[in-house]
Amino acid sequence: MSPRPRAAWPLVAVFTAGYLAAYLLPTIVGRLSVCLGLSTAQSGLVGSALLLSSATAGFALAGRVETYGPRRPARIGLVLAMAGYGCAALAGSVPLVVLGAVIGGFGSGTATAVAASGIAAQRDPHRTSSLGLLSVSATAGALYLTIPHLGGGHRLPFASIALVALVVWPATARLGGVVPVGPAAPAASRLPHRRSGLVLAGGMLVWSMAQNALWGVSSRIGVDQVGLSEVTIGAVFAAALGAGLLGVMGAGVLGSRLGRAVPIGLGTVIIAASIVLSSSAGSLGRFATGEILWNTIYPVVLSYLIGLAASLDVRGRWAVLAGSASSVGVACGPVLGSVLSEQAGYPVMGLILGALTLLVAAPVTAVALHTGGRPLVPGSVRRRGGAPAALLAVTTGAVPGAVPELGAPEQAVTEISLPVRRRRPVRGAFRTAGPADGAGQSNAYASTSAR
Repeated sequence: MSPRPRAAWPLVAVFTAGYLAAYLLPTIVGRLSVCLGLSTAQSGLVGSALLLSSATAGFALAGRVETYGPRRPARIGLVLAMAGYGCAALAGSVPLVVLGAVIGGFGSGTATAVAASGIAAQRDPHRTSSLGLLSVSATAGALYLTIPHLGGGHRLPFASIALVALVVWPATARLGGVVPVGPAAPAASRLPHRRSGLVLAGGMLVWSMAQNALWGVSSRIGVDQVGLSEVTIGAVFAAALGAGLLGVMGAGVLGSRLGRAVPIGLGTVIIAASIVLSSSAGSLGRFATGEILWNTIYPVVLSYLIGLAASLDVRGRWAVLAGSASSVGVACGPVLGSVLSEQAGYPVMGLILGALTLLVAAPVTAVALHTGGRPLVPGSVRRRGGAPAALLAVTTGAVPGAVPELGAPEQAVTEISLPVRRRRPVRGAFRTAGPADGAGQSNAYASTSAR
C-alpha cells in the first residue's frame, strides 16, 4: 500500500497555485517590458529567473515530501508565493521586482512538488493531473479576460498569483500526514526505471523549453507582427485556454484507452505544426488559430507526460524530478524565444522551435511505449508496466489486504530450482493381502504416492 492523501481536490488546489505563474508568463513578461522599460530579452530573463527558482525548489524536495509530510511544505510554499509575488507587485524598482519574483518562484516550485508527489500516489494519476490542469487553465483564462481591463501595470499579474495562493491556503488543512507503508518502502530506496526516467526528464526539459519559448513571446508576436491590442491578445489567450479546458476534459474522458504513446506522439506533432503557424502569423485569424490549436493540445500532452512520470515511481520522485526538469525548460524558454526572435525573427524562431519539438517526440514516445503505464482491469495480471507494479486484479473471492493496490511497488521475481527426487519402486505393490493383514487388498503404490 502506498501513501495516499485524504482527497484529490486539495492536491488540485495546490497544483493550481504552483502552476499559475508559468501560465501567466506571457502577460508578466509583456508588462515588465512595457511598464518597467525593460527590453524583451531583459523581461524574459526575469521570467526565467522566476521559473529557475521554481525548478530549484522541485529538485530540492524530490523524494523528501513524504519525510516532512505534505502539509508543512505546501504551507511554506504558499507563504513564500504570497510574500514573493506580493513584494514584486508592490515594488517599483527592477531589483526588488526580480527578488520578489525569485522568492515567489521558489514558493510555486515547492507547492508544485507537493502536488506532484501526491498525484503520483493517487489510484489514477492521469485523472488527478488532468483535473489540476483543468483548474489552472480555467483560473488563467479568467485572469486573461480580466487583467487587460484593469490596468495596474506589472503589479496586477503578480498580485493575482499571490491572491490565488492565499485562497488556496485553507485547502492545506486537508492534506493529511504520511501513512506508513511498512519496511518495503524505505526512505532511501533506489529510484526505479532510471533509464526511462532520465530520458523522460530530459525530453520534458527540451519539450517545455520549446513550448515556453513561444509562449513567452506570444504577446509580442501579437503586438509587433500582427498589430493587435492588449485587449484583443487577452481575448485570444482566454479563448485558447478555454479550448485547453476542452482538451483536458477530453483527455480525462479518454483516459488510458489509447495508452500514453499515441496521445504523446501524435499530440507533439500537432503542437510542432501549431508553433510554426502561430509564429509566422500575419493576421488575427492565423494567430488565433495557431494559439487555440496549440493550447488545446498542449495540456493534453502535458497531462499524459505528468501521468507517465508519476507511473514510474509510486512515491512520486520521478514526477517531481521530471516536473522540475520541465520547469528548467520553462525557465529557459523565454530567454530562448527572446534571443531567437530578436536575432532571426519570429517565423524562423517558430521553425527552430517546431524542429526541436519534433526531435524530442521520438524518445519520449519510446518511453511511453516501453513502460506502458495503463491501469489494469479486473481479472488481468501484470508483471511489468508503466506503473512499477506487479498487480493482480480480481473481481470476487479475494481476501482484503491480500491483493496489492494499483501502484504498489513491483515484487522481485526469483526463480527457485527444486531438486528432483527419483521415485523408488515399491515391491509387492499389488500383492494380495494374507489373512494376517486383516484386510482384503492393499495398493501399496497408491498409498506411497499419496504422501
